[in-house]
Amino acid sequence: MYRIAEADKDAYITNKIVGSTFRAKDANTGAAGTLDLFKLYDENDIINETLPIELSRILIHFDLTDLSSSYVDGEFDVNSSNFKCQISLHDVYGGQTTPSNFSIISFPLAKEFDEGIGRSIIRFEDLDVCNYLTASVSLSTPVTWSQEGASKSGGIAAGSNNDIFASGSFGAGFINLFATQSFSSGEDDLLLDVTNVISGVLTNQIGDYGFRISFSGSQETDDRTRFVKRFASRNTINSSKRPKLIITYNDLIQDATPNFEFSTSGSIFLNSFSKGKQSNIRSGSSLTELTGANCLKVLVKTGSIEKTFSGSQNSFGSVFTTGVYSSSFLISEFDTSLQSHITTSGSIPFDVYWKSNDLSVIFATTFFTASRPERTSFDQNPERFFINVTNMKIAYKQDEKVRFKLYIEDFNREVVHRKTPLEKNSIILNELYYRVRDFENSDIIIPFDNPGTRISNDSTTHYFDTFMSSLPRGRTYTFDFKIISKGEEIIIRDTAAKFRIE
Repeated sequence: MYRIAEADKDAYITNKIVGSTFRAKDANTGAAGTLDLFKLYDENDIINETLPIELSRILIHFDLTDLSSSYVDGEFDVNSSNFKCQISLHDVYGGQTTPSNFSIISFPLAKEFDEGIGRSIIRFEDLDVCNYLTASVSLSTPVTWSQEGASKSGGIAAGSNNDIFASGSFGAGFINLFATQSFSSGEDDLLLDVTNVISGVLTNQIGDYGFRISFSGSQETDDRTRFVKRFASRNTINSSKRPKLIITYNDLIQDATPNFEFSTSGSIFLNSFSKGKQSNIRSGSSLTELTGANCLKVLVKTGSIEKTFSGSQNSFGSVFTTGVYSSSFLISEFDTSLQSHITTSGSIPFDVYWKSNDLSVIFATTFFTASRPERTSFDQNPERFFINVTNMKIAYKQDEKVRFKLYIEDFNREVVHRKTPLEKNSIILNELYYRVRDFENSDIIIPFDNPGTRISNDSTTHYFDTFMSSLPRGRTYTFDFKIISKGEEIIIRDTAAKFRIE
């Protein structure tokens, strides 16, 4: 799964010298079109200061409402190695001077901030919160930073009056909560891994206040000027350049039923429903739900030959999926009890019995056909794939989660003609990805990503889920697809499938 959470608050705070008499510590930039990061050393004069340093720091918060709901619903495991969260800021280069050879660091904020409506970024004349002195206003009372510029740092502890958190213990040991990125050029985008912080927010171990982003360590205090690293803010006109939190996790399901191969491990799946709702299987006189690992058996049978394997409730990390069961196993092409049949036909049909662990109860019966791996004479004829999104609508609401289904054809596939009507099934591919592209300007909104945009399949077709909240409203989008097959990468564009977010 690949998801994008939009920023719902951003600004930068500064102690910039204005004139020669004061610093703009109470200035606000909450409605500005850019997020400016700079450090000036002895560039401007101010009364009663020698070698003055001027700084800016970025404050940003992302809307985690939908992500939090998905976590509560058990859609992903924050402790899985496949769960990843990254802050993405797009560089805005307009010919201005930029720094080089610098580092940027982010910390989770320990205080909530108000965005404000300030726009002035030349003389910093708009006064509002947040600013270099004040984080927010509560009941008409200013809530100030513990140290100017949201500077007070420390660990997560009850009663602490920090502005930012640098470290904490979330039950899995002591971890750092900051993230850094080095830049050789001042024209690169920012991509910071903040997985630990978002995991802590979702599990209610750290407050959801957003992030402070600044130059790293001594680069704020040394004798060098760094002016100006500029990112697009959430107020920029180009919606594809706005700040985003990118969330990826593994939700891939690959049912081997349509193309099970001998001598290669494959997984088969079973869905369980009750009154139209996905529900766990109940068993025994007490109607105990079958949950967790090794909760049932899978008997695979052809003729008089039987093989038994363990089956489990399907899971992603430690999070189990209600009403979905799977079993992974390998059947050898060189099994002596099967070899003569395989030699004769190249494939064998198997009946599958999903049974209780004591094998006394049959819950469901399915089937699959196992075949030899494809082996042909040397053939360099390229595959010619066609992909159709079969359930595309013209428009979607931004609060929808949509499951798209695909029909895939290889024009080189041999078709057997018969007198009776023949429905051609979609072919099932082993490695298939999608991306989302703005139809009008071709900006990539969701890129090809593994595992984020890898496409699942059931027993009949490919499918993938998309959260429409990841796509800016008012734009038209289309899908591109990437196929990895026989060592080649095939990109399919212009599938004649486009949709709009309303």
